[in-house]
Amino acid sequence: MTPFTVAVEGLATDIHLPDGDGPFPAVLVRTPYDRTRHRAELRGWARRGFAALVQDVRGRHASPGEWHPYENETADGAATARWIRRQPWNDGRLVAAGASYAAHCALALALGAPADARPDAVIAAVPALGTAETAREPSGVERLLARAGWWAAHGDRPDSDDNALDKALAADPGLLTRLPLTALPDRLGRSLPSWPGLWRHRERGRLLSGAEYAGMPLLAVGGHHDHFAEDTVTLWRHWGGPSARLLLGPWGHGLVAEPGPDADPAHRVSLGELYVRWARRALAGDLAAGRRGAVGLGGSTLWIPADAEGEPRSQNVRLLHGSSFTADPQRPVSSEDLAVPTDGPPDRCLLVTPPLPRPLDVVGPVEVRMRATAHTPSADWAVRLVSLTPEGVARRLAVGIVRREEPPGRQAEFTVGIGRLARRLPAGTRLRLEIAGHHFPANARNPHTGDDPVTATRLLPSRREVDAGSVALRLPVLLSRPTPAHPAEEIPR
Repeated sequence: MTPFTVAVEGLATDIHLPDGDGPFPAVLVRTPYDRTRHRAELRGWARRGFAALVQDVRGRHASPGEWHPYENETADGAATARWIRRQPWNDGRLVAAGASYAAHCALALALGAPADARPDAVIAAVPALGTAETAREPSGVERLLARAGWWAAHGDRPDSDDNALDKALAADPGLLTRLPLTALPDRLGRSLPSWPGLWRHRERGRLLSGAEYAGMPLLAVGGHHDHFAEDTVTLWRHWGGPSARLLLGPWGHGLVAEPGPDADPAHRVSLGELYVRWARRALAGDLAAGRRGAVGLGGSTLWIPADAEGEPRSQNVRLLHGSSFTADPQRPVSSEDLAVPTDGPPDRCLLVTPPLPRPLDVVGPVEVRMRATAHTPSADWAVRLVSLTPEGVARRLAVGIVRREEPPGRQAEFTVGIGRLARRLPAGTRLRLEIAGHHFPANARNPHTGDDPVTATRLLPSRREVDAGSVALRLPVLLSRPTPAHPAEEIPR
């Protein structure tokens, strides 16, 4: 293998070529997270016969220019793809690959570049589809903690400080409570001119709008516990290329390196080997047409087909307390603490199911329907589903949040989607449903004044009433034993 570094259209690019004369198919990773972190990955691809390239995106690490997230990736990716195809060591075939922001780079190239620059196959792991998708929930509510962490680590700078927000919070635990949120860079002690503009992005689906016209195979990889899990599944469902594969495990954003509490040793997968097998078949045109894949069923040893989905079934829930409560943004319900206060005025509506009489396989989107009233002009409704084991251990299952604007005091009927599950719940499990006004700091606090949460400087308490009898928890339940589907068989098929 021959490693070397070149400037491709001015951007720093490391290249590993396989032994032998070639020419070879190529794999391209474009990243803002420092290309030198990918050296082992490049060696792995090269050992398996691929010319492997990783590039620092414009304005990051060794690449010159200004760093503007999500702005230059289509044009810079296209210029790099054309350069690769002009090299004598490339046989003309190209795989665009990446995880998180690097997956955005791969998708921007596949869906936005001119035909001569598009890759022949795409691997998109935990894809950050765009600015609006990463900054906001599907309902439009702001994702505060994740974006503050990312911007503190990577925004408006050529290098990274992955622990910047953690260090700032250790010095000032109330950092994210200070208003307005647009002033966060001042409190971090450095310039972040792009931070206020981040929140002006509201239009979701720009990349997805082109996915149905894709002309190449896709491998989408994600984790049930990743905040981009729903985007990963949606990308797979919308992909219009000749084939689309989905691998979704009980993992976090770090995939197999970040297993969830419901992961089993059977859910360990050698992603590198699987990527290579899929890429070879994709470039050879040997993949079966259509959508396939494997989903790890958390809490079991099973992998099941990606298109498996349960039948919506309402679960009996009874009120514990808090049909009337106050959502106070000065004392918001914590997104990081599953403990429920047992004294004082209620800060949430709490409901619970009876113990499950038998194991339940829940696969698909979960939703909660309800009638409720807020006495402020703007109100967020955060719904969290928690499993309570027979031993009394609480585990977060799913969370969703919507923003409603009705005349104060008017009851509204609405549905809150709280995410997608693939989980086996043991017999004896009870499900706790929490309905609150905030989910902080994961999500910005609604000030209840009608002002933008990012620029607001004044907070009001919001009195709430939940019609407990109207609350319907609907779980997608598999009615028969699921058919096993192992990733090593389904993904390269």
